[in-house]
Amino acid sequence: MKKDIFLFIIFMILIFLIPSVFSHSFLFSNAEVKKENQINSTEEEKVEENPYDYSQHATIKLLHKDNQSVEELPLDTYLLGVVSAEMPANFEQEALNAQALVARTYTLYTIINSHKHENADICDDSSCCQAWISKENRLAKWEESLREENWNKIEKAVNTTKGKVITYEGKVIDAFFHSNSGGITETPAEVWGGTNYPYLQSVETSGEDGYSQYSSEVTLSKEEFKNKILEKHADLILDYNAENPIEITEYTDSNRVKTIKVGNLNISGVEMRSILGLKSTNFNFKIDGDNIIFSVIGYGHGVGMSQTGADSLAKNGSNYEEIVKHFYTGVEIVNI
Repeated sequence: MKKDIFLFIIFMILIFLIPSVFSHSFLFSNAEVKKENQINSTEEEKVEENPYDYSQHATIKLLHKDNQSVEELPLDTYLLGVVSAEMPANFEQEALNAQALVARTYTLYTIINSHKHENADICDDSSCCQAWISKENRLAKWEESLREENWNKIEKAVNTTKGKVITYEGKVIDAFFHSNSGGITETPAEVWGGTNYPYLQSVETSGEDGYSQYSSEVTLSKEEFKNKILEKHADLILDYNAENPIEITEYTDSNRVKTIKVGNLNISGVEMRSILGLKSTNFNFKIDGDNIIFSVIGYGHGVGMSQTGADSLAKNGSNYEEIVKHFYTGVEIVNI
């Protein structure tokens, strides 16, 4: 009887104690989970607030070539002006994103390695560095009905790629770009001499023939042509009655003119493009009576990312990272 009473008492104690223990354990566990969630949430907020570190290059000094003044701007504010100056706002968003990433990379490479300008990091001249335009001037050039939409796309491009650069083997690349490759890009040694960069290989891109930048034509009289050559080469001897007075003698691997023979001279395709104001070195010519007609494919030096090629890839579903990795071989996209 006493044993039964004792067991009953033990049973009742357990009934009251076990829920309390489990309840305490549950509350403790729940508190820990809540605390961990709060920590994770705080960390996420930190990442969101500071997803990149521009401590070294938070601002850039921009040289305005027209008046030689220098303006200091936050890096991404500067990039808004570059993207809006360098690429049409009606291009696909992913193409604009790629342009923003390439422009940021080119900017930092120039600051770190170039030192072209004594009192500035970079200038607003596309023939020297990158084109740039102020927001006020950019908006004024767009139709009023398109201004808000266009500027939103530019801002999205810079913000989407914020803090990101393109690297090869851990170093920021020299991210060249141009308007239209004519379907295949060029290697830098064919344009500027020296050694090729491993990330700037010749690559093909379809769809570039659908853009106005793809083809152009320049017509000069025989006299005009001869005089333009004489301005640079006073020793020119050119007899139009001779057999093949003008002849392309060598092409690059991308089918651009490497060397052209004019009379007694051998001139590089790059120099001929400069002398005649051709849009690229991918050209042919024909002599038609008293005129020489140059038919040109592509627009620009052809090295690195083709802007129309980027837009064509975007139209076919490529995102900006895929576009960048198409034009720059073996690269990585990383946060600064």
